[in-house]
Amino acid sequence: MLILATDFGLAGPYMGQMHAVLALNAPSVPRIDLFADLPVFDPYRASYLLPAYCRTPFPADSVFLCVVDPGVGTDRKAVIVRTAQGWFVGPDNGLFAQIVRRAKTVEAWEILWRPETLSASFHGRDLFAPVAAALARGERPAAEPTAGCLYAAPLPPTELDRPHWPDDLAEIVYLDHYGNAITGLRPSVLAADAVLSCRDHRVRAATTFGAVPPQSGFWYVNSNGLIEIALNGGSVATHWHGGIGDHVSF
Repeated sequence: MLILATDFGLAGPYMGQMHAVLALNAPSVPRIDLFADLPVFDPYRASYLLPAYCRTPFPADSVFLCVVDPGVGTDRKAVIVRTAQGWFVGPDNGLFAQIVRRAKTVEAWEILWRPETLSASFHGRDLFAPVAAALARGERPAAEPTAGCLYAAPLPPTELDRPHWPDDLAEIVYLDHYGNAITGLRPSVLAADAVLSCRDHRVRAATTFGAVPPQSGFWYVNSNGLIEIALNGGSVATHWHGGIGDHVSF
């Protein structure tokens, strides 16, 4: 299975062109759009979403094509990462920092292959998508030019980490369709009776939306294992003017 996680948005041609390359190069492999709205230009905050969402229900050998790449066209590396969760393909800009840090076993490679035509602004389509498709077909990286688009050199996984980035991020890292605010915090860092503060609002934990009055705020452990702040029948984004990067204290 091929899973896409990008900041490209669904408007415009970009996701369509990604799917076209994948369909041409791995026509029998199912493709899923997981995110087209990761934090824009922001691999730092996006990195806290990937470990939570790039796992079950996806098969263990899935290929995650992840692109949040404000440094596209520069000398930043193009990489492949292998963990028990699957294969990850994308830029080396910290996007995979939490994937690497939390994995029990991890391998990494720098992609040395370059296509004949490589846009300076769309490596997702021209570089990362062909590599992801080859992995999905069952091919594997090799440090030989004859490996085609999987011509890649082993890379110490620690080079993909960002040691100065915290293990858990006390910020809003994503706002969903309902205006709920997903944070970069895991429940292990909070006591069950913790009070969270965000944009001058203080909230306590609840298990369900119906456990609090309408329009009241609360925090909970969401279905993917991250702390989320929500309003019952309301929107943190609209009613509290919450935004990505807002600090959360507890």
